[in-house]
Amino acid sequence: MDEKILSLAAEKTPDKLQEFLQNLKKDDLLNLLQNQTVKGKAAGALLRAIFKGSPCSEEAGTRRRHKIYTFCIQLVESGDLQKEVASEIIGLLMLEAHSFPGPILVGLTNEFIDAIREGSLINGRSLELLPIILTALGTKKENLTYGKDEVSGEECKKKLINALCSSRWDQKYVIQLTSMFKDVPLTTEELEFVMEKVLKIFSKLNLQEIPPLVYQLLILSSKGSKKRALEGIIAFFNELDEQHNEEHSGDELLDLVTVPSGELRHVEGTIILHIVFAIKLDRDLGRELLKHVKTGQQGDPSKKLCPFTIALLLSVSRIQRFEEQVLDLLKTCVVKSFKDIQLLQGSKFLQNLVCQNSCVSAMILEVVKNSVHSWDHVTQGLVEFGFILMDSYGPKKILEGKAIETCSGLFRAPVHQACKLGANILLETFKIHEMIRQEILEQVLNRVVTKTSSPISHFLDLLTSIVTYAPLVLQSCSSKITETFDYLSFLPLQTVQGLLKAVQPLLKVSMSMRDSLILVLRKAMFASQLAARKSAVAGFLLLLKNFKVLGSLSSSQCSQSIGVSQVHVDVHNRYNSVANETFCLEILDSLRRCLGQQADVRIMLYEGFYDVLRRNSQLAHSVMQTLLSQLKQFYEPKPDLLPPLKLEACIVTQGDQSFLQEPLAQLLCCIHHCLAWYKSKMMPLQQQQQEEEEEEEGFYQALDDMLESITNRMVKSELEDFELDKSSDFSQTSDTGIRNHFSALLVMGICEVLIEYNFSISNFSKNKFEDMLSLFLCYKKVSDIFKEKASKGKTKLAIKTNDSLLSMKFVSDLLSALFRDSTQSHEESLSVLRSSNDFMRYTVSVALQKVQQLKETGHVSGPDGQNPDKVFQNLCDITRVLLWRYTSIPTSVEESGKKEKGKNISLLCLEGLQKILDAVQQFYHPRIGHFLRALDVTENSGEEAEVSVTQRATFQIRQFQRALLNLLTCPEEDFNSKEALLLISVLFNLSKLLEPSSPQFSQMLSWTSKICKENSLEDASVCKGLLHLHFSLHVLYKSPVSLLRDLSQDIHGQLGDIDQDVEVEKTNHFALVTLKTAAPTVCLLVLSQAEKVLEEVDWLITKLKGQVSQEILSEEASSQAVPGNHPLEKAIIIQLGTLLTFFHELVQTALPAGSCVDALLKDLCKMYTILTALVKYHLQVCGSSRGIPKNMEKLVKLSGSHLTPLCYSFISYVQNKKSKSLKPAGEKKKEKAAAVATAMAKVLREMKPIPNLIFAIEQYEKFLIHLSKKSKVNLMQHMKLSTSRDFKIKGHILDTVLQDQEEEEGIEEGSESEHGGQKEEPARKKRKKETKCLS
Repeated sequence: MDEKILSLAAEKTPDKLQEFLQNLKKDDLLNLLQNQTVKGKAAGALLRAIFKGSPCSEEAGTRRRHKIYTFCIQLVESGDLQKEVASEIIGLLMLEAHSFPGPILVGLTNEFIDAIREGSLINGRSLELLPIILTALGTKKENLTYGKDEVSGEECKKKLINALCSSRWDQKYVIQLTSMFKDVPLTTEELEFVMEKVLKIFSKLNLQEIPPLVYQLLILSSKGSKKRALEGIIAFFNELDEQHNEEHSGDELLDLVTVPSGELRHVEGTIILHIVFAIKLDRDLGRELLKHVKTGQQGDPSKKLCPFTIALLLSVSRIQRFEEQVLDLLKTCVVKSFKDIQLLQGSKFLQNLVCQNSCVSAMILEVVKNSVHSWDHVTQGLVEFGFILMDSYGPKKILEGKAIETCSGLFRAPVHQACKLGANILLETFKIHEMIRQEILEQVLNRVVTKTSSPISHFLDLLTSIVTYAPLVLQSCSSKITETFDYLSFLPLQTVQGLLKAVQPLLKVSMSMRDSLILVLRKAMFASQLAARKSAVAGFLLLLKNFKVLGSLSSSQCSQSIGVSQVHVDVHNRYNSVANETFCLEILDSLRRCLGQQADVRIMLYEGFYDVLRRNSQLAHSVMQTLLSQLKQFYEPKPDLLPPLKLEACIVTQGDQSFLQEPLAQLLCCIHHCLAWYKSKMMPLQQQQQEEEEEEEGFYQALDDMLESITNRMVKSELEDFELDKSSDFSQTSDTGIRNHFSALLVMGICEVLIEYNFSISNFSKNKFEDMLSLFLCYKKVSDIFKEKASKGKTKLAIKTNDSLLSMKFVSDLLSALFRDSTQSHEESLSVLRSSNDFMRYTVSVALQKVQQLKETGHVSGPDGQNPDKVFQNLCDITRVLLWRYTSIPTSVEESGKKEKGKNISLLCLEGLQKILDAVQQFYHPRIGHFLRALDVTENSGEEAEVSVTQRATFQIRQFQRALLNLLTCPEEDFNSKEALLLISVLFNLSKLLEPSSPQFSQMLSWTSKICKENSLEDASVCKGLLHLHFSLHVLYKSPVSLLRDLSQDIHGQLGDIDQDVEVEKTNHFALVTLKTAAPTVCLLVLSQAEKVLEEVDWLITKLKGQVSQEILSEEASSQAVPGNHPLEKAIIIQLGTLLTFFHELVQTALPAGSCVDALLKDLCKMYTILTALVKYHLQVCGSSRGIPKNMEKLVKLSGSHLTPLCYSFISYVQNKKSKSLKPAGEKKKEKAAAVATAMAKVLREMKPIPNLIFAIEQYEKFLIHLSKKSKVNLMQHMKLSTSRDFKIKGHILDTVLQDQEEEEGIEEGSESEHGGQKEEPARKKRKKETKCLS
């Protein structure tokens, strides 16, 4: 039969073939076709023949063709056919689809839809035909019956696609079905049906099936709906991540985890690769991604930004055309996130309205953690982004070349947090990815070497963290570090110290690196530049501290802890330690040569020796011998010779210039500290062993004797012995003056060192304390001469004294002895020191100097000054003493008792407390609890854990509240404004430690409010301090708008109205507001607070707009976007309404010209800009079913009646005031012209805010008109027409001005210069004209 059909098909006309097929039984043809296709015998030829004999022009042929077509689909789907046969059949069916009439195509499509819905497809091969059938259907022009309707082919296709997308898809065929649609011409609406269907299926698929589906979806998105595809993919994975995090953060015993973490991350990585590949081919997809993230930033960023999005963006940043845009966008997101957090933390008003979302920085660090799962495409972007953050937001250079050095927990400014985030990204990436380690290290070192002019402390901190994490791993990068050593001579000293400190663990594991460093340092030791030699000394001292010699004391006494990873490699076996000893002695030998170099180099050496001894005790003998031989050069051995030291030998002259060669005070200081350390640590050990040679002990005895002798002779010496007295020349211009200056500094330094030395050996001996006092009197004489000369000199900076050489520990002990020691046996000896108020004042002032040094540099000079733990302990001890002294002997008591020169000691103590609180919050914020606990002497150790920081802070606050209250209630002549300011500053610092939700905070707020309301002060600075404290507390309790309104009424009452005929009723909400303090002090303060409130409102409106735009997009109906009683909207209107009444008062106030007027005009301009933003928001949400809220209408009415007209009156008042100030004081006409020109320039500069304000008002009214039209509510009925601001030339004024000009020129100039005068005339006329017109 098959042969017969084939032979008939070969004929030219198909008539016989049609007849033959017509006569066959229906099942015979199907059976024949089945047999042939299963056997694979010429199935294609037979099928072609059958189709040839079944033309669509005949009804029977069409039916037969339809039947055969359906049967072939079933055959292909059955899976009984060979692949080649099935492919051939499908190819033939594809070719024949276009010849079918429309109804048959509809029938075929419905069969497919039914098969998909019922899940009766077996292998899905036949789905390849569906796009061809749908395409053919779309081309049919005639009307087709679909259901009960007659529709076109295109419309029918749309309905069928809708039906297909509405039915259930078997998981097995989702990918095939999605892939199928890429071959179907789709309209935008049809594409959206398909997209939504595919995105809904995501959640029903296994994780491993999603990447190929996403791939197909991205191919489909090339037709359109790119935005929807990206949004759907991102939203799905964001939700998946959240579920995953919730499951892992839940009960640890719960084993039921939906998705293993590794599998999810691998899938996400694959998806990201697919999207990046698609973006490379289609840049519009990349643009959509960026647009998607940017729109999310305008509203609620957490809705748009998630770890998956960040990882995707970082991958896209590897595409060159998107790199800059992506990294800038991420940078903006990070800083915006930190700024939002800062804004929220500083305002209770915002906290009540907006919940804090997860920070972008946490998401980025999560991406770093997730990148361990083969996300190599993300890693490179992470590294680049980390460095961009560190480069952009690192510490900046400020005055005098000092950098703003930040410590952990110091500034919480967004930029500092962004820089810290950059460092964390790089450190965590370094830990996770081995491949990228070398690149990170190289980039860090490159920045350390090249950025010599800008601060690089953040890069050195990162380098320290990297090296500490893996010193052994970094041995492979030793060549790069060794190369960096070559640049040490050219780097600033601070950088060299930081770099060597950072790489120190590597020097312990790499001998070659250590040798390279030593070679570089030796070369630097003999360099011509002083900086290079100082760097060499710093390097050698660091090596001495860290390479231990056998027998040295344990490292528990070290100031810098050594990381665990370093301890593993630093095995102190016999050989290692012997080698270290040789190595250290060799370095010491090199350092001895420095003792012949400049004073700066020697000072570094003396300051470093103490730390070397403490860390490497076996070098004590060599170090002490070196110091002894150095001292002998300047020591007078004869016991009766005065002075005991050769000061003239310390100062040398080269050419016509004198300079200090030997810093003798620092040498003595070093000897004293090394000797004290030796006595406390080494001598007890030697007494136990009793094996030490007598010769060695001789060194220490000799040094003790020399210091004792120097003390005795310094006590006997007069200033004349040092060739110093009040008549001495100290000018910096003459050689004698410079030598005297250095001598005086040496004497003061030596006295300080000897005071400390004698206290350390005194054991509370009266004689030693008398020596201390004598030494202090010598110090004071020189100091007084300095002060006297400085006050007489032209500039106070002409004579500069060095920082005190007293150690912080000594200052702490001495203060405790002077103020707190009540031991009976010490009473007599201490009375010697206590008898001198000058000495006690000096001790407190040195403590202040140390704290100031800590605030500026992060450490203090002297032993243990770099050790944060010991500095903190000393701070606690000093604070405890100063607090006791200030509270026990108030300033008023001290002043009434003694009238002496110099600062009041209690006041100095208070100043010290204020500085210490600043420093502790700056550098020791995490240890505030320990600090407050240390201040409370009365507490039992058993109760420590139960008392919170808030309770401890409250206890201290009460003491200072009492002191401030006493000060405010004392007679006016006894009022000390400096003390009041310090007390307010202390209270401000302590109030930061209170929990805003605690009752103690509420008490503090109500107390401050009461003080401000009941106390009238003439001192502007104290008034400002109190109000600033009040506002800082109030914003953490609730919004300060009502407070601002009350203060504005007080200011209006005190200063009067701009209309002099109007008498203003004086309100008295705050007694602090007086005629003297109202302007500019209080006025500027309230305006700055109002500006902050306006910024908060602006932020809320932006947030509201973003939320609305998102909801409008998703709901597709603006009327449902936001309900009329939205809490954010209501809060914004209330804030603006109250602020409006605040400005209503101020614009009627007769403010003095200057800063107050400028600030008010600027704030008014901002107020109108924000009102305009609110109107624009209502334009956005105002729809047919949503009108304008009533409270918004009230706000607009209030602005029209209570603010805009008054603004114009205020502008006129300001202009009149300024024009009056133009009247010159000079009598001569030339002086008059110059005065007018100067005043005119000033007026024009100050008038700039006025046009800005007018423009802002007019913009507000313009958008109100738009809103009125859209909402059908007449909002302009409350608005008065704006004042006409046209300039008019007033003829009579112009004539007068011209006449004055001519007279002036006729008197002052002859006929030759007349032409020049005429040239200048038009300009002058113009200025005059403008002046008159403005008035």
